[in-house]
Amino acid sequence: MKKYDYVLVGGGLYSGVFAYLARKQGKKCLVLEKREHLGGNLYCEETEGIHVHRYGAHIFHTSNRKVWQFVNELAEFNRYTNSPVANYLGEMYNLPFNMNTFSKMWGVSTPEQAKAKIHEQRQVITSEPRNLEEQAISLVGTDIYEKLVKGYTEKQWGRDCKELPAFIIKRLPVRFTYDNNYFNDLYQGIPMGGYNVITDKLFEGCDVELSVDYLDNREHYDSLGEKIIYTGMIDAFYGYQFGKLEYRSLKFETETLNTDNYQGVAVVNYTDRETPFTRIIEHKHFEFGTQDKTVITREYPVDWSEGMEPYYPVNDETNQNLYQAYEKLAQKEDRVIFGGRLAEYKYYDMDKVIESAFKMAESELGLLP
Repeated sequence: MKKYDYVLVGGGLYSGVFAYLARKQGKKCLVLEKREHLGGNLYCEETEGIHVHRYGAHIFHTSNRKVWQFVNELAEFNRYTNSPVANYLGEMYNLPFNMNTFSKMWGVSTPEQAKAKIHEQRQVITSEPRNLEEQAISLVGTDIYEKLVKGYTEKQWGRDCKELPAFIIKRLPVRFTYDNNYFNDLYQGIPMGGYNVITDKLFEGCDVELSVDYLDNREHYDSLGEKIIYTGMIDAFYGYQFGKLEYRSLKFETETLNTDNYQGVAVVNYTDRETPFTRIIEHKHFEFGTQDKTVITREYPVDWSEGMEPYYPVNDETNQNLYQAYEKLAQKEDRVIFGGRLAEYKYYDMDKVIESAFKMAESELGLLP
């Protein structure tokens, strides 16, 4: 018998959900985390009484009732509704693209007028879109593309839209109603007290080692557990033997300002190419804060290199083929279970991470929460 039933590599949401369910079954868990804290990218820091999302804005949303009930057992959620605003050279537009956006851009007042404008502008694309630029224009027309899509997308990916494949934008949400709610999901909100409230509950009862790298001492940690739940980078697990998967990363600049309200909304996207950051987050608005000061974070997309945090997988054909080669190796493992955004090389919303962990817990532990 080994000391632990499960050694969980990574202290993010996927590990946390599985650890919570495993502990309910009396399983012993050891959690290994490279950072100095648990919670992964959900981690919050408190500044001036404000819960600051250290790794970018996280708004919980789902249409899965079981997932919603699960997170509400861990924390009470407020009624925050994600309604970001786009700033194009000082012009402010509502997101997602809706009648408020179209009215501001063209002076139209009815859905029929807006549809006619978009239809007219889409006609400049006469054949199958060959790149992201042509795909976006074929969906929303030239004005919306130029002001609200082009610059933001080029900053996000570090490449010209003409150089990006069309499939990256399969669809762009367009609404012909005056509705600024970004998500279509049934449920959304922010946990009151920040995401650390959830993290603390998920990992309660686990042994935890922070600031350690499982891959530096794999043999030792493998000897401690019956099974390994691995949520790190799958290519790193296999020593990059087929090559490195590509990611985009982010750089954050956070500052405290001596004002009670900097931008009037939690998230403002800067959609021109010249502004180096993609958005500014004002954290107090996630929880309707009334503090005397405010905390803002500027978010800069950057090229990823080893040692940086990998945020967004570059899901082109080359990287997908490379991932599939690693996935074939992973499927042959007896004691190692791979899960989460890095191990599955997938951009995951939080509710989908939880769904995935539920599925794994069902096969591994024989239960659902």
